[in-house]
Amino acid sequence: MIDLRTVEQLAADQASLKAAAGLAKPARWSGIGTSHDAALIWGECAGSGANPYRVMADLRDLASKCTCPSRKFPCKHALALFWLYAEALLAFPAAETPAWVTEWLGRRRSTAAPKPLMPVADKNLHAARIAEPEAVPDARTAARRAAAGARRAEETGRAIRDALDALEQWVGDQLRLGLAGFVDDVTVRCRRIGARLVDGKAAALAGHVDDLPARLLALPAGDRVRGAVVELARLVLLARAFRADPRDPELRRAVASAESRETLLADPAVLRVTAAWDVLAERVRTRRDGLISQATWLLNLTEGPRFAMLLDFFPASAGRRATVFTPGEQFVGELLFFPARVPLRAMLIQREAALVDGPPLDWPPADMPLQAALAAPLLAEPWAAERPILLPPGRIGYDRAGTSWWLPREGTARLPLAGGAEGLIAGTELTRSAALWSGSRLEMLAARTPWGRIGHG
Repeated sequence: MIDLRTVEQLAADQASLKAAAGLAKPARWSGIGTSHDAALIWGECAGSGANPYRVMADLRDLASKCTCPSRKFPCKHALALFWLYAEALLAFPAAETPAWVTEWLGRRRSTAAPKPLMPVADKNLHAARIAEPEAVPDARTAARRAAAGARRAEETGRAIRDALDALEQWVGDQLRLGLAGFVDDVTVRCRRIGARLVDGKAAALAGHVDDLPARLLALPAGDRVRGAVVELARLVLLARAFRADPRDPELRRAVASAESRETLLADPAVLRVTAAWDVLAERVRTRRDGLISQATWLLNLTEGPRFAMLLDFFPASAGRRATVFTPGEQFVGELLFFPARVPLRAMLIQREAALVDGPPLDWPPADMPLQAALAAPLLAEPWAAERPILLPPGRIGYDRAGTSWWLPREGTARLPLAGGAEGLIAGTELTRSAALWSGSRLEMLAARTPWGRIGHG
């Protein structure tokens, strides 16, 4: 990470530095992000115009670009972006590079001055065949880099532990003050502790806290206090599990940040699965930090992990991103799974072909009895907000109060649905159903019927 002295060196005069300090306020920025290799940073800064300025920078050579009309280079907006990154005033989540940053990077590379060519007299076949010796890294430089990396890791670990201490104290305060008041003021209270978690390098956990009000308020009013107990317990379980094993990649992903694509591709132990997949559903949500999360749920029709979730983030200012998947389509592809006790989150490595010839492949039967299927996700990851499950044959019905339930064909168990059910999925026979189970409610993704596949809604 660059330090503040580098930012000061970039400033042409004191006025530019003061202006950058004034603009380096989190409230003025949105769509903050960094590339998976941490080489690029970008964001949108609110200026005097109607539209925010798009600011981007390449940390490899400290080049920058801004859409503002300033003739200074770098402009005050670019300096403010460097300031935010150097001082960690805002989290820079790893995300796919926006098109406007990619276009700028392409123009930079295409217009860059070419390297000077060797004199023609020096070119010969023998010289071309001689491999240049690889540069031997300086031992002292490597040791300094290793020590600096260890210090940064220790500082990050200490910051995360302090943030988790603050979280547990906050949970205790909510219980002491009363959960009825917590439910009434849940958005404001979660926003405060979420900001503390971001400051403490626990950005992923902060995102989970930011989503807590939406999950809680989606419950019926009579269930919200019980739901608050469950949500707060999950936070405490995750915090204590992380303390017990802070190097666990799954726990670190849930608390701090996910591994980069390059890290996973270079790991030979990471699970890779080539199979036939059914696209169940896509869920797009806008987060409080200005990012949009796009989750695509896949069902494995052959061998390997039963479900996969492809998760992507992009700035809300970029608008709705076109998806490469259509719910209901089936394709053959290779997926790389993030390390986990129960593999779920994955990356698409190669998409070989769509299954278009002949009728679609049938969904596999449920892997285990219903009660075991409901308990397994909670036992594997008790802190997870939801996990996908495959349900046996059943149908959706309603009680006298109008609440919708999933009812199995055999047995008396019934499961309440989150948000109800409308359209063709309600009332008809469901031979297979894929849903998200939160521990108390189901969110239907898609279902199979005797006459075809239907989605939720």
